[in-house]
Amino acid sequence: MRYESPRNSRDAVALMASERGDAYLLAGGTDLLVRMRGEFIDPDLVVDIKRIPGIQDIRRMTSGFSIGAGASCAALGRNKALVRAWPGVVEAAQLIGSDQIQGRCTIAGNMCNASPAADSMPALIAARAKAVIVGSGGRRRIAVDKIVTGPGKTSLEKGDIVVEIVLPIPPPKSADAYQRFIPRSEMDIAVCSAGVSLTLGPRNVVKQARVVLGAVAPTAVLVPNAARAIVGTRLDEDAMMKLAAACEKACAPIDDKRGTVEFRTEVAGVLARRVAAIAYDRARRKR
Repeated sequence: MRYESPRNSRDAVALMASERGDAYLLAGGTDLLVRMRGEFIDPDLVVDIKRIPGIQDIRRMTSGFSIGAGASCAALGRNKALVRAWPGVVEAAQLIGSDQIQGRCTIAGNMCNASPAADSMPALIAARAKAVIVGSGGRRRIAVDKIVTGPGKTSLEKGDIVVEIVLPIPPPKSADAYQRFIPRSEMDIAVCSAGVSLTLGPRNVVKQARVVLGAVAPTAVLVPNAARAIVGTRLDEDAMMKLAAACEKACAPIDDKRGTVEFRTEVAGVLARRVAAIAYDRARRKR
């Protein structure tokens, strides 16, 4: 195995694109190293991107937030401006692994690992996050929900590197939230998860909403019908019931030892209700 640690994204792209064997990126390494030690993969090349300037930075810009692909999930939790703007995204990031893992793992890596149960994905999609990708064809920006195409599969081309995740500045009276169900109290993989972001208008009526489910389909599922169920309401019981029903209908889960199809489907509706209520309360408290 060959190890390289380039000092700029251009060199990193060139290394990944020119390797004829199996090439992998190393950001946090919390998935990659486990897979290597378990002999699930045998890389010919590992490209460590942590020395690229700015890759571990979290920046507040006029248009939003830039989260470098090497920024740890622990660093997200320490960024007060990001926590205020997107608490649900930070909640999701801080559920990935243990405290020790938090110091290394990244939301970009969690996304590119392409697990249906990835905690970051529902929250990022609900927040309208975009990924900045550098590749042989130059630099481009695409919506996060276009990255993962199936379990372990992404739309990234050979040589492509995600260098940052970009979040917009939320509109006034907006908030988000994220929750998951796991069999244990912590350090487990989601059996079902939900992320919701919403914006309130006059009299605290929901003006805009995005509802996303995780671990109930091959990829995270954006549920427009669930959003429509609560837009124009103040989350009364009828709206909440329609929200839950829309989420249940959008599910296409699997049966496994961690949860049945019926269980995952029912929990999706329950979690969506809970998370919507949390996001609504947070938005209502904002000035």
